[in-house]
Amino acid sequence: MPYEPPTHTVERSLRATTGAKIVAGVDEVGRGAWAGPVSVCAAVTGLRRPPAGLTDSKLLTPKRRTGLAEVLGDWVTAYALGHSSPEEIDALGMTAALRLAAVRALEALPVRPDAVILDGKHDYLGAPWRVRTVIKGDQSCIAVAAASVLAKVRRDAMMAELGVDHVEFDFAGNAGYPSPTHRTALEEYGPTPHHRVSWSYMDALPRWRHLKKVRVTPEAAALKAGGQLGFDF
Repeated sequence: MPYEPPTHTVERSLRATTGAKIVAGVDEVGRGAWAGPVSVCAAVTGLRRPPAGLTDSKLLTPKRRTGLAEVLGDWVTAYALGHSSPEEIDALGMTAALRLAAVRALEALPVRPDAVILDGKHDYLGAPWRVRTVIKGDQSCIAVAAASVLAKVRRDAMMAELGVDHVEFDFAGNAGYPSPTHRTALEEYGPTPHHRVSWSYMDALPRWRHLKKVRVTPEAAALKAGGQLGFDF
């Protein structure tokens, strides 16, 4: 299916309107998986012409993604990845875990960006970062597309490594997402240490439901302690 190649339009706009000199594209992978980390890549590309075929990682075959990631590693000005573990996702919730992974990626860059182009419509990053959200930014923005490919290839490799000790789950094939093989393995063997056990899929596993973790929000903690939600009488 044909697609429009990504451009530097948003980055040029940020540079012109904010004076930003270093702009990072940020994208995540693994948000909807049942197992493994959520991973975020921050990529700085400058305004150079991108490698041929660069686009959202989801539009590329695994072979093409891997080959493109090898090229991008040398082509980008800089990039870094940040991850939040399943334990952190269970404890913090996905939005906070995404922010943690993104901050880890951005702070691992050799130079702090002046602005960030974030894929999607929701700014899960927030202050003090200067953020521009772009729906389908992984298709339209060169830096975000580069981050998309690098994040996807790295996380897929991580999941394949985790799957060596859990072959029944086929993490190399499904990257922790709920494929039929993954679902069947969960029903038979229960969650691995790499699963997000606070998620609702645990409710559909009668044999393993007792392993589900309940995330304790500040509000729930206040109620448990006998306090009031936002009131002080």
